[in-house]
Amino acid sequence: MNIQSAGKKLFVLDTNVLMHDPTSIFRFQEHNIFIPMVVLEELDHAKKGLSDVSRNVRQVSRFLDELIRDADQKTINEGLPLSRIEHGLASEREFDGRLYFQTRQLSHLLPDDLPGQIADNSILSIVLALGKEYPDVSVILVSKDINMRIKAAALQINAEDYHNDQTIEDIDLLYNGTMALDSDFWEEHGGKMESWQENNNTYYRVNGPLVAEWYPNQYLYMEGEDNFEAIVKSREGDTSVLQLARDYRTKHNSIWGISAKNREQNFALNALLDPNIDFVTLIGSAGTGKTLLALAAGLSLTLESKLYLEIIMTRETMPVGEDIGFLPGTEEEKMAPWMGALMDNLELLGSRSGTTEWEQGASQNVMMNRVKIRSLNFMRGRTFLNRYLIIDEAQNLTPKQMKTLITRAGPGTKIICIGNLAQIDTPYLTATSSGLTYVVDRFKSWPNSAHITLRRGERSRLADFASDNL
Repeated sequence: MNIQSAGKKLFVLDTNVLMHDPTSIFRFQEHNIFIPMVVLEELDHAKKGLSDVSRNVRQVSRFLDELIRDADQKTINEGLPLSRIEHGLASEREFDGRLYFQTRQLSHLLPDDLPGQIADNSILSIVLALGKEYPDVSVILVSKDINMRIKAAALQINAEDYHNDQTIEDIDLLYNGTMALDSDFWEEHGGKMESWQENNNTYYRVNGPLVAEWYPNQYLYMEGEDNFEAIVKSREGDTSVLQLARDYRTKHNSIWGISAKNREQNFALNALLDPNIDFVTLIGSAGTGKTLLALAAGLSLTLESKLYLEIIMTRETMPVGEDIGFLPGTEEEKMAPWMGALMDNLELLGSRSGTTEWEQGASQNVMMNRVKIRSLNFMRGRTFLNRYLIIDEAQNLTPKQMKTLITRAGPGTKIICIGNLAQIDTPYLTATSSGLTYVVDRFKSWPNSAHITLRRGERSRLADFASDNL
C-alpha cells in the first residue's frame, strides 16, 4: 500500500461508524480511509434484518461494491479514489481521498490482557501495525464506541469520535426559540415603530440592529411591569413584524381546562394553536408539560375548531429497562404499553372537561375516538392528510428516521415533535446527534415552524426536586 501522501491523515474506521452513517466514507474530505478485514466481517454478519442498522450496512456494502467494481489488484493496493462513484455529496465539495482495504496480514503485539481474537482488539492491533509501518503518517482510529476509544488511549493510539453526524458542537448552543429583550429595546428600536390591529391581533413593525438576529416565530419577551411578549411573524433585513402573544395563563383562555403555568408554556400554546405553523418542536425535562400541552392543543383544534380529522400519536419503542418481549393484539394494543404518557394525559384532560363523572367519562370516550396510536415501524410509504401528528420521545430518533416521519405529512397536517435530550436511550445517539436536535436546527429559519425549550417543571414539587438533585 502506498499511503505516504503529504499532509493527509489515515482514518481507520470502526464498524459502528459505518453502521451509524453509511456515507461516512465520503465525510473525510481529502484524507485517506482504511477499512480492516475484521470490519468487513462484522458488516457481513449484520446485513440481515429490517432494522435501520441492517439497512445502513447494506447501503455501505453497495457503496463499497461500486468503489471496487472493475478495479484490478494494483488499483486496490494503491487505494480506490472515493470520487469513483456518485454518492450525493459530490456537489458539496471535491473528494481526492482514497479508500484502502486490508489486503495482507497486519499484526502487532498487544498486551496479554487484550487477546487479538476479539474484533475490537484486532482493530487496535491493526492501527498499531499501521502506525509502526508508516511512522510519517498520522493514523487515527474513528469509533462511536466510548470503551474502544478508552482502550485506544491506554495503548497511546490516536482515537476520535465520529463528529460528522453532530448537528452542533455543544448542546448549549442549540436554538431555544425565545429571546429576552433588554430594557432599552424600545429606545433603540421604537423610533420608526408602526402598530396596528388585524383579526383581533396587535402587530408592530420595528427596525433596528437586533432584528437581524431573530428567527421566524421566535418568541420575544421583556421582563418588567409591562410583561411584553411577542412573536416574530416576519423579518426582512433589519425590519420585522411582531405579533403580541395571546395569554393562555388566564382561565378565560384555557384550552380544555389547561392554562399555561409559565412563560414557556404560554409560548408553546401560541405555537401549537397557530394553524399557520405546520411543524412545532418542544424540548424539556420531565414534568415540563410537553405531552399535556400538545394533546390539549390537538383536541382543541380537532374537536372544537375541526381543523384536523384526528390526532395520531407515535413514538420510538425503546425500552428503559429489560424488554418485555412480544406483545399480542392489534397495532394499537401492541403500542398501548408504550403510550402510558398519552393515557395519563388523556385521563387528566377528560377529568377537566365536565363536572359530573358521567360527563367526564363521555368526554374521555369522545377523545379516545379521535386519538389513534401508530407504530413507527409502519410509517414508511404512508401519507397523512389533515392529521395532527404527535411524535413522542423524539430524542431517540436518528436524523434519517426523523426525515422519514416528517415527509409523511400531506396537505393540512401538523407535526409536533416532543422530547427530552437528557433521556436518550438509542445506542450511539447523543444530544448533539439526535434527530430532534437535527430538526430544531434545520427548521429554525423556516417561517412555518416554531420551537420552544420548556425549562420549568410543573408536575409536582417532588418531581422537580428529583429532577434537579438525582
